[in-house]
Amino acid sequence: MRFLVFVLFIVGLIYLQIRLSKMKNKWFGLIIPTIFFIFSLLGVLNMAVYTSFTKETINTLDESGVVIAKQVIENSSTNVPSLIFTTVIILLLYNIPTAIFLGIYAVCRDKIKKNSELEKMNIQDLE
Repeated sequence: MRFLVFVLFIVGLIYLQIRLSKMKNKWFGLIIPTIFFIFSLLGVLNMAVYTSFTKETINTLDESGVVIAKQVIENSSTNVPSLIFTTVIILLLYNIPTAIFLGIYAVCRDKIKKNSELEKMNIQDLE
């Protein structure tokens, strides 16, 4: 059931993208790709939060539960090449929907452009 809802949601998004891309104002067709691009940036920022410098606190308690000692350890062993590679992979994966919807937009706008050129040629032929 969940899979069916997911598929219907995707089909609805594709239908909406086609409808928006065929509108006279070309900017409407860029709404859905922009939303997915923003989601991809949020994914990268979310990754940055979890892979940045972290602090770990270790509390030593006595038998009654009172804190005897508190030790803060800073983990700053972030591997920069690994972080860059992970960022690029996340951007590529999260932007797959962006690329698909931009492709739909490009195809629809190309059809509109060809049809308008054909209309102009037909009008010129009639004159």
